[in-house]
Amino acid sequence: MPNITCIPATVDMHAKTPLDAPRKKRLAGYARVSSGSEEQESSFEAQVDYYTKKIQENPDWEFVGIYADEAVSGLSIKNRPGFQNMIADALDGKIDIILTKSVSRLSRNTADNLETIRALKEKGVEIRFEKESISSLDG
Repeated sequence: MPNITCIPATVDMHAKTPLDAPRKKRLAGYARVSSGSEEQESSFEAQVDYYTKKIQENPDWEFVGIYADEAVSGLSIKNRPGFQNMIADALDGKIDIILTKSVSRLSRNTADNLETIRALKEKGVEIRFEKESISSLDG
């Protein structure tokens, strides 16, 4: 019987990158405003532009996209399709970090916030709240 030596792969055959190469963090931004007023519309556009540029300009990050809910109340997460899609994608392993303006942009309901943060934390997904300088993965 011939002696066979197994040589492990060192390059991902699909991505054509070394298997031990550090993977870029996959980031998404989340924007929400609660009314359709002109002032809120301006804030909404500013949030979308800010997170798009911030993520795309960092060479260590991969831009997943911006998830957004315009003219939607933050009291409940149930009627917010942008939020629901973002959480589903994060739980499916498509997002590593979510950037959002503040805790209140994610949700104004403390129970919803805690439930969402815990579910994402179990999957290793971080949420960064910029106004408060808080990361959901910090102790």
